[in-house]
Amino acid sequence: MDLVFPDFANAGIWVSLLTLTFLEIVLGIDNVIFISIVADKLPKERQRSSRNIGLMLAMLFRIGLLLCISWIIGLKDPVVSIPPFAGIIKNELDLSFKDLILIAGGLFLIIKSTLEIHHKFQKEEKKELKSNGKKIGFGAVIFQIVLVDAVFSFDSILTAVGLVDNVIIMIIAVIVSIAIMMLFAGPVSNIINRHPTLQMLALSFLVVIGVVLIASGLHQEVSKSIIYSCLGFSLAVEILNIRLRKKTAKLS
Repeated sequence: MDLVFPDFANAGIWVSLLTLTFLEIVLGIDNVIFISIVADKLPKERQRSSRNIGLMLAMLFRIGLLLCISWIIGLKDPVVSIPPFAGIIKNELDLSFKDLILIAGGLFLIIKSTLEIHHKFQKEEKKELKSNGKKIGFGAVIFQIVLVDAVFSFDSILTAVGLVDNVIIMIIAVIVSIAIMMLFAGPVSNIINRHPTLQMLALSFLVVIGVVLIASGLHQEVSKSIIYSCLGFSLAVEILNIRLRKKTAKLS
């Protein structure tokens, strides 16, 4: 990987930078959603700082990974082999550290999101959960954010490696994308947490992302463009439902 300062007089450099920055923002959407939901359990005055700290840690983590890019690429080397099993695994499956990290991160997302969905359905516990949510430790929230940051960072960096061969461009793209996400994390968080149905949609999306991460770790590629397209369509439908409910409430 190239660690020399890029020639910004070259239009191709700007195209690479803008493309990679856009990709980092798209890949960071699920990270922002998770941070927004977890940070909502803190008191109002601490939610913004937890979101900013979470995204700042994500930025530092990704820059650190980029500076160790040779080691990151080495994580793709197989370390574990799973033999064919009961027709589920037809051929021998070689897993790398990267695959294991994605599988573990996917399981964490599925379990965490499923538990959150379960709590939303517990009407009797809802008030208790809300009051207890303000007692959750700031450190516990940051710890959960760091875990998810690590998983999404590996996925993001390995994707960037396939697009650009200049580490400095990758670092600039990461810094710009995180700055943009920090700018919009507050409004996104407010919108999600203001509408319970949107929060449920976000949690369901995180479950799907967890499944995608596990599938990717098992070498079963799922088109993320399809996933994000489905999310966009579901979000548009839900926004129409919210507007319809508000209009109906005003008329009644």
